[in-house]
Order: sequence, then structure tokens, then C-alpha cells
Amino acid sequence: MTALIPSKIRALAHRRMALAALHANSSLSTRLKRYNHHMHQVRVLETHDGAL
Repeated sequence: MTALIPSKIRALAHRRMALAALHANSSLSTRLKRYNHHMHQVRVLETHDGAL
């Protein structure tokens, strides 16, 4: 049985939002900004999770 780890679930959700941002119907700069924001959140969550 695998444990549900909230930070891993959130990181996965942010990865999916980052990919969705790339496919959105907006300008390239907006898509890149949203992608970078979500990937930053993934890195923060992964770093925090690794410190535990």
C-alpha cells in the first residue's frame, strides 16, 4: 500500500497545470509565465519534501 503524501500530490497537480499552461490559448509570454510559475512551485514542493 502506498501512502498519500500531500506535497507529492500537489507537485503532480502543479506539473499538470504547467503542461496545461503551455497548451492554453494565450500569448506565448503568458503561457511561459504560467509554466514557469507552476514549475517553480513543483521545485519548492520537491525540495521541501526532500528535507523531511
